[in-house]
Amino acid sequence: MTVGLVWLGSALAMVALWAFAMRVRNVGYVDVGWAGLMALAALLVGVVGEGSPMSRGLVAMFGSVWGARLCLHLLHRVLNEEEDGRYRALRAEWNGSPAKFFAFFQLQAVVVALFALPFIAAADNGVYHLTGWTALAVLVWLGAMAGESLADRQLARFRADASNAGKTCRIGLWGWSRHPNYFFEWLHWFAYVCLAVGGDLFWLSLVGPVLMFAFLYRVSGIPWTEKQAERSRGEDYRRYQREVSAFFPWPPRKSSPSLE
Repeated sequence: MTVGLVWLGSALAMVALWAFAMRVRNVGYVDVGWAGLMALAALLVGVVGEGSPMSRGLVAMFGSVWGARLCLHLLHRVLNEEEDGRYRALRAEWNGSPAKFFAFFQLQAVVVALFALPFIAAADNGVYHLTGWTALAVLVWLGAMAGESLADRQLARFRADASNAGKTCRIGLWGWSRHPNYFFEWLHWFAYVCLAVGGDLFWLSLVGPVLMFAFLYRVSGIPWTEKQAERSRGEDYRRYQREVSAFFPWPPRKSSPSLE
């Protein structure tokens, strides 16, 4: 029932957002909408969940703060930059087809509903007192939020310097992972796994990290982003790919001289 409400509300919101995005010719608003709808989904689940007040309250706080921060961060980028190169490439491939973009926006509504499942699993837990798993959930959430926020700030500062145009960011976390923002976004979903431990719907909480890893690593995250980076930064980015881990933070390695 709850996941159906999340999907229906998201589908209606995405219709309006699709119409607006087509008018202003910026598909980047789909990401803003997805993050904002995830925040609202967490609040809804926190209200209608069947678990303890503590479980429902933590889900509402974790999901809404995470989603709202991401939503505002993406909105700032969309309002102040041209349409993301990934979506420009998609627009060219689809010849700007409004119908195809409508389906794309509606797919995001389905994704919102799928990612609401970990919220539901965690909010269903009936535990009324703090446990070690609760404490671990808070630590995971705080670490993920701090890491993702830091990565976003480091990249924003790098991109704000005109002298870095056409170059690849390697400062801070970006020297250890090509996508530290994605890594910490994935890590965030383990907070709900920890909150759901002991609950009847624990298995549903695993949808978050498993599905997010699949999307980020194999579907629309790293593959799309790296194709655009290769188009815009060429050999500089290909060397970055050889030297820096794609996802998990790890000390950088040096390219073989034969590859330079």
